[in-house]
Amino acid sequence: MSLYHSRKFAQLCKLASAKAAADLRSSNRNAGPLAVVCKHVRFKSSGERALQERQKAHMARGLPKQKPIAGVKEVIVVASGKGGVGKSTTAVNLALGLMANDQSKRVGLLDADVYGPSVPKLMNLKGNPELTDNNLMRPLMNFGMPCMSMGFLVEDTAPIVWRGLMVMSAIEKLLRQVDWGLLDYLVVDMPPGTGDVQLSITQNIPIAGAVIVSTPQDIALLDARRGAEMFRKVNVPVLGLVQNMSVFQCPQCNHQTHIFGSDGARELARTLEVELLGDIPLHLNIRETSDKGQPVVVSSPDSPEAEAYRRIASAVVCRLTEESR
Repeated sequence: MSLYHSRKFAQLCKLASAKAAADLRSSNRNAGPLAVVCKHVRFKSSGERALQERQKAHMARGLPKQKPIAGVKEVIVVASGKGGVGKSTTAVNLALGLMANDQSKRVGLLDADVYGPSVPKLMNLKGNPELTDNNLMRPLMNFGMPCMSMGFLVEDTAPIVWRGLMVMSAIEKLLRQVDWGLLDYLVVDMPPGTGDVQLSITQNIPIAGAVIVSTPQDIALLDARRGAEMFRKVNVPVLGLVQNMSVFQCPQCNHQTHIFGSDGARELARTLEVELLGDIPLHLNIRETSDKGQPVVVSSPDSPEAEAYRRIASAVVCRLTEESR
């Protein structure tokens, strides 16, 4: 009995398939082969367009809209692919170099390295920021430059053990709840790497350009390249690379030694088709003045080390001018 029903069911399926095929041939004869093909093409194309529109709308809802920081003309971010390459020291001396080159320019410094803020030490600043009548934080001042850092809001030795949402909230406050006044340039010391903080900042505010800091060492250059490519993906112009700790000159015999390799950042800049903004030597004076909270650009303005930072500041201004054309 079961075999009989199985055969009967197979025959019905075969008859149904034959009827469907006949109906399709009849429809094709009436409409013509071109009409059938066009019908399928139109459906596919329309479906793809609808899918793309839905994806764009979804992405637009997920991304914040960029909004300039009140009073700030141009934002320059100083970044590195990894820590320990002198990024914060470079950011501080770059900001001071911009002021030294043109004293009519007002420059601010924002320390966005939430987990390891270095600007309070480098700029010799302590204390909590005061609040304005509008409940905005007033930056701390030294060497004529306003500075803001998470280090002003927590104790010196307190570990910042925060999850992603708390870090994003802190970055939002540092970007939106600080009274910078009127600034020509705001230099942002970014945390190392290519994580949430970098994406949050690049998506929230318009950035005039990024400066990538690296030593000539191969392992540092690998991460520096990742940092540069990250900024390109989020449409931030890469102004160029800074080759830090490029050469050590013996203070006794003046012999030069390339401790971390030579011209690695120069080769990377050529590969990425960006400028090498300049070289910073590995010099005791830079380390000592940084540890004392007296950056070399202001404490030893006539030294070759200070001159190197000022040259980089000039190169950054030139690149900003080129990008704005």
